[in-house]
Amino acid sequence: MKRFIFSLLAVATFTHAETTVTMSGVHNCCKSCTNGIVKAGTSAGKDITVTAEGKTVTITTKKKTDAKKAVEAIIAAGYFGKVEGEESAAAKTSSKPEAKLTKATVSGVHLCCKKCADAAIAAVKNVSGITKHDIVAKSESFIVEGEFTKAELAAALNAEGLAGDIH
Repeated sequence: MKRFIFSLLAVATFTHAETTVTMSGVHNCCKSCTNGIVKAGTSAGKDITVTAEGKTVTITTKKKTDAKKAVEAIIAAGYFGKVEGEESAAAKTSSKPEAKLTKATVSGVHLCCKKCADAAIAAVKNVSGITKHDIVAKSESFIVEGEFTKAELAAALNAEGLAGDIH
């Protein structure tokens, strides 16, 4: 009987195990940002809980694969954060020099309000060589001009807790 109860407890514990992933440094300046983060993360699968407090996002789910999907969905929604235990994107890039761009369109960055736009502007200003941008709140994309690399621009956006597609 003791063996059966122990086995039952072990199965119950195993089936209720949760995975928690924390993203830090995520842009979250207003209620719309918080709602966007939560909506994106929870849309990635069943039984996913997402909380966004300040610059920290906590994802709790039963499966590690669902947690990864939630992180990917949050990034796809225009937010970025360092995920506990993962190496940075910069560490994964090759040492081959990247071609300089003179103009790029950036889409998918979350720009719901002036504070969001200001964060994107701060990121762009941190990229040496960018001389012009047309970033405004509520836009779906913006253009940057100057002389810069995709990697430099992506890193600057990520440092502000934002993500987007650069093309």
